[in-house]
Amino acid sequence: MTAEARTRFDPITAYDTGGSDSAGSEAARARWQERYAAAEEAGRVRNADFTTLSGETVAPVYGPRPGETVEGFERIGYPGEFPFTRGLHATGYRGKPWTIRQFAGFGNAEQTNERYRQILEAGGGGLSVAFDMPTLMGRDSDEDLALGEVGHCGVAIDSAADMEVLFAGIPLGEITTSMTISGPAVPVFCMYLVAAERQGVDTSVLDGTLQTDIFKEYIAQKEWLFTPEPHLRLIGDLMEHCNAEIPRYKPISVSGYHIREAGATAAQELAFTLADGFAYVELGLARGLDIESFAPGLSFFFDAHIDFFEEIAKFRAARRIWARWLRDVYGATSTKAQSLRFHTQTAGVSLTAQQPDNNVVRTAVEALAAVLGGTNSLHTNALDEVLALPSAKAAHIALRTQQVIAEETGVLNVADPLGGSWYVEALTDAIEADAEKIFDRIKDLARLEVPSGAHPVGEMTSGILRGIEDGYFTGETADAAFTYQTAVEMGDKKVVGVNTLTGAVDSPLEILRVSHEVEREQVATLTARKAERDDVEVQRRLATMIEVAQGDGNLIPPMLEAIRAEATLGEVCGALKVEWGVYRDPGRF
Repeated sequence: MTAEARTRFDPITAYDTGGSDSAGSEAARARWQERYAAAEEAGRVRNADFTTLSGETVAPVYGPRPGETVEGFERIGYPGEFPFTRGLHATGYRGKPWTIRQFAGFGNAEQTNERYRQILEAGGGGLSVAFDMPTLMGRDSDEDLALGEVGHCGVAIDSAADMEVLFAGIPLGEITTSMTISGPAVPVFCMYLVAAERQGVDTSVLDGTLQTDIFKEYIAQKEWLFTPEPHLRLIGDLMEHCNAEIPRYKPISVSGYHIREAGATAAQELAFTLADGFAYVELGLARGLDIESFAPGLSFFFDAHIDFFEEIAKFRAARRIWARWLRDVYGATSTKAQSLRFHTQTAGVSLTAQQPDNNVVRTAVEALAAVLGGTNSLHTNALDEVLALPSAKAAHIALRTQQVIAEETGVLNVADPLGGSWYVEALTDAIEADAEKIFDRIKDLARLEVPSGAHPVGEMTSGILRGIEDGYFTGETADAAFTYQTAVEMGDKKVVGVNTLTGAVDSPLEILRVSHEVEREQVATLTARKAERDDVEVQRRLATMIEVAQGDGNLIPPMLEAIRAEATLGEVCGALKVEWGVYRDPGRF
């Protein structure tokens, strides 16, 4: 559908329920009205002021005028209807605003717990855990390779006891928690479960998200432990466990954020991320899981970059592509299974060390793009994150940025307010088309990997594994990053304070600095805990875990048993490394 062929959408303030429903847009409007009325009757619409600043009443959604024909309208539709281009719910944010989920973690568990309490007291709706580099790599704080890194880019977590301290006084049965970690995600998740048990929480009611997305580690972030196959074994075990035991918890957050931060274009971020998501669908199906049951447990994590309209179009295209593939390729029939739910973080790579106060503006623009694109939850970066972990003041400004958007701008009042914009719809179509071309390339790689077509897990999985092996994803991302950087250095792409308008009156920032005392204290605490536990029991439970790893049983129960005995993250991951080996990047150029 081209911009030239599209009939313009004109806003209307009310919807006529009479007349003919023969035109597709009128039938869609009637279906939307029924869903919205049902939500109102069920109390799922907030009691709030739905007027402009000047007092003009606004409708919950806008679309074509009655009787107007719009070519290709089925690709746009109304909120809450396949293919969900305009959002998952008929009510938009009138039903439930996005979750304000600030990403935080530094130093030790006690220090980060204090920051979490500040976020929640200031109105944050959920927590998102940033781990330090040793934790992200499955290492203990007392290992040689952890030296100088403990607590510096996130919080140090060595055992379930640390996780207890991290969430002390925070009811895990009531607060949704996201944990951004992939390589050692499963043992860290087990520590989270044990911490909840020790709070007296029934773990079956836990709600939150674990990143777990190992494909994006090979594609972009490089924080893996093993070769892909053992990681997929662990992820499959986690999917089975959560599907059976913790139904509200989302065991995988398929992450495009790090792909975009590595330099990918918007279309590459979208396509690589959704392809990874399709592969996890194939993994669940290969495990014999019911797609209607496990697909709603897959969530996504996208970057909100600085090109305002391109990002909005990307989010809209993401929902549309996912719904169509889940229905037409993988056979999902329910709305829940076809629905793409996603968290967004503003673009860290867009922040500049020069004139850092400008980063407040960049973050606000990016956050607004995420909201207009229909994000389900959002993290806003702090102005000083380009230099260090955010200070308390900078984190507070980042939180208030979301709250100003939510409380003052009126964006909660109307679902997909840019729906029908010639520009936005054309961009949505273009990004979708670019993504489909990339999917075709991944399918070509699948044919190279498995010429017979008898894919062990699925076609997209085979294509991704071959793309990792051949360096396809890293090569495409590097080329895109080089193209953009060249444009900045040539002055074709402007970055205020960097290559244009470089005069500044900034004062030096006071940035957060993590003392090396944190590392010494963390190591001392870890040493004391190891001395106090029953080491014989720890080793016995680790040995049982490895016995299961050597077969085809689910690893979550024996891993939980080891974690309950205070086995450390490094011990659990180390035992599995002995069994499975480690992965080394071949360093393609």
